[in-house]
Amino acid sequence: MKPVSLVKTSFSLSRNHVVLRLLQANVNLCLFSVDHTRSAQRYMSSEPKRLCTDNMTVKKIGTHNGTFHCDEVLACFFLRQLPEYKDAEIIRTRDPAQLAVCDIVVDVGGEFDPTRHRYDHHQRTFTESFHSLCPEKRWVTKLSSAGLIYLHFGRRLLAQLTQLKEDDKHLEVLYDKLYENFVEEVDAIDNGISQCDGEARYAVSTTLSSRVGHLNPRWNSKSQDTEEGFKKAMVMVGEEFLDRLDFYRSSWLPAREVVEEAVKERNKVDTSGEVVLFSQGGCPWKEHLFALEKELQVETPIKFVLYPDQNGQWRVQCVPDGLNTFQNRLSLLEEWRGVRDEALSELSGIKGCIFVHAGGFIGGNKTQEGALEMARRTLQAAAHSSANGSS
Repeated sequence: MKPVSLVKTSFSLSRNHVVLRLLQANVNLCLFSVDHTRSAQRYMSSEPKRLCTDNMTVKKIGTHNGTFHCDEVLACFFLRQLPEYKDAEIIRTRDPAQLAVCDIVVDVGGEFDPTRHRYDHHQRTFTESFHSLCPEKRWVTKLSSAGLIYLHFGRRLLAQLTQLKEDDKHLEVLYDKLYENFVEEVDAIDNGISQCDGEARYAVSTTLSSRVGHLNPRWNSKSQDTEEGFKKAMVMVGEEFLDRLDFYRSSWLPAREVVEEAVKERNKVDTSGEVVLFSQGGCPWKEHLFALEKELQVETPIKFVLYPDQNGQWRVQCVPDGLNTFQNRLSLLEEWRGVRDEALSELSGIKGCIFVHAGGFIGGNKTQEGALEMARRTLQAAAHSSANGSS
């Protein structure tokens, strides 16, 4: 049985790509507020400057003026990654007449109507979450304008940025992951939803939403112009989103593929199906293992993971009960714990033993076969104990 190898992704959002996307997000940005008599200065670009005239059919993204927040900044960034909105004007106003001529409006206007591209969430009747609009998704956090735009345009956004097909299963995995680990936080903060019940033990003041907030003018500043701050916020949230996408696409997703292959091949490692094998250490497996067991409907929970360490020796690690617990589904044998080297080999009857941690959650052997045998002996002892009615 060949161990599962780590695979290299064929795509990565490199730093150059991040910079390119950020430039695309800001080239020819005609950003202004109707409450000001002058238009904001354009971002510098290597392309010749173009005038934004009434004769040009430039799409318009509407959002509110004044103090800006992370949700509409992120929503605007998302839209400007799409081909149809790449060169769109961002009109910051609360004037209904100005908003009426916009092709799409986010976070203002008092309407949620996807058929007319109106995406506000402040109206009293709005209670939508990802789950209410897409019942197959589990998230019940009330959506902000960021979540609304992501829900309706997110798959196209990710397809545009990664070149994956919209029906690619990997794109759907990324779509879910980036909502749960990026956009949902913005939704919750904007809607005033606490992360937990009760008084917090400490303050978290460095979230993306708080950093966007700090780009607004201070209350006692002479100038209350928010245009420059809004542009800086778009660059900041864009860079952070693209960096997170790069990580999930080039590191997190390949790890998931490795774990998925290992889970599918587990019966070739041991007939119990309770041991998985990786050819290389360092692959983050726990989160993926728990998710894939559910997705692949694994009936017998996996108990052990085998992988080589940096010295070419092998480790046998117990699978915990969950991501945030030190309790194992099955710990290595109690009589082995804290014993090392020849003493452990003699005690266990397994050649090449190196150690078993005193906590019983990990052990080592000089060979792959030895590490596998340590897992097998533990499984056999557990089965024997269960057959005899012991706990």
